[in-house]
Amino acid sequence: MTGRTQCLLLAWVLLAATPAFAAPDEERLGRAQGYPVGTAANWFSDERVRVGSFTHQAEIPDVLGGKVRTLAPGDRPMPLTRAARTPSYRWNIDAARNLTVDDYLARQRIMGLIVIKDGVVQLERYQYERSAADRFVSQSMAKSLVSLAVGLALHDGKLRSLDDPAQRYDAALEGTLYGTTSLRDLLRMGSGARFEERYDGRDDLEQFSALVANSGIELAARSVSERAAPPGQRFNYASPETLMLAAAVTNAVGMNLSGYLELRLWQPMGAESAAYWRTDRTGLEVASGNFNATLRDYARLGVLLANDGQRPDTGEQVLPRDYLLEATDATRVAPPFAPRRATRYFGYGYQFWLYPGRVRRFAMLGVFGQMIVVDPELKLVMVQTAANATPKTEATTLAREADAFWRGLVDYYGGRW
Repeated sequence: MTGRTQCLLLAWVLLAATPAFAAPDEERLGRAQGYPVGTAANWFSDERVRVGSFTHQAEIPDVLGGKVRTLAPGDRPMPLTRAARTPSYRWNIDAARNLTVDDYLARQRIMGLIVIKDGVVQLERYQYERSAADRFVSQSMAKSLVSLAVGLALHDGKLRSLDDPAQRYDAALEGTLYGTTSLRDLLRMGSGARFEERYDGRDDLEQFSALVANSGIELAARSVSERAAPPGQRFNYASPETLMLAAAVTNAVGMNLSGYLELRLWQPMGAESAAYWRTDRTGLEVASGNFNATLRDYARLGVLLANDGQRPDTGEQVLPRDYLLEATDATRVAPPFAPRRATRYFGYGYQFWLYPGRVRRFAMLGVFGQMIVVDPELKLVMVQTAANATPKTEATTLAREADAFWRGLVDYYGGRW
């Protein structure tokens, strides 16, 4: 590497890491204490340790009673070149017009933000003293990784059909509600199980998570035994459905989920850094979340998805294209899972959120504002990691403003709605 190249690289890192203003709520998020890392008891719920915990989750002892697995990077990183200048993006929300990137960062608790067009980084920014070296916790963006593992296992012949019940691949689920549910219905959160996920410490998820920590995923599955609707008839977001998929895939492929995705996704796509994934005490990945990676490697995944599973620099088809289209195309989902029907806005594919409109756009979303948003037609990707005040971004202004900012990006590049 020449001296000039080293100087340019250093300038890029410093520019990306240096905010132009104070980020929102810095003191409430622990700036004076150096953004401390929390404990197994408070890392998720206490905003005073949120920034530190969301970038060091893999280092916190005893989370969910398990260990941490590593996904090693590949030896051929996908290149992420940088545009010569940052585009003058603009976005609007209600009466506020012609807002800038700086406005977005000043209004929202964004830890990291990156925008990529045609494989080229257009924008990369960090706040709260975070940097490109940090690994950000995925929260429920990890669910989409489980879906990709399902697609790969199906392509590899390890899974016979998405219409098989989960218990076909994991005998420990035999006779349970989730075990008798098809992989397809688990993928689209359509088991019909009566389950409420509010993130308030008193919901079904809290009780289920305690069982996972004490006994493991497969035994915890037996605590969910009542259906509110027949399978495939109603969307109801429930994290245990992803965990059942992870257990089924693990047994089907004969190796742990991290190892399988390391070999079939993380290395082939050209990840530059190691990623970490937490397990329960039995060794199964708690795959409804708990994945940790750098912003740039999340961006590389977004680029792969924007190219329908093909790595653009080598032409290698890393992900099965047919499965990916089925997982992310709103025109292919059953009516209960369509946009504006599954929820007031998004539809739901195979562990991916689907935008309404004429063009295929989809997202990986996690609580507190984590997101990877993809427009394959424009080859446009936005990744953000955040420390929102509440788990559900609809409870603050973040959901609406993130959508408005994304729309500004799409409009800038002449995208169709």
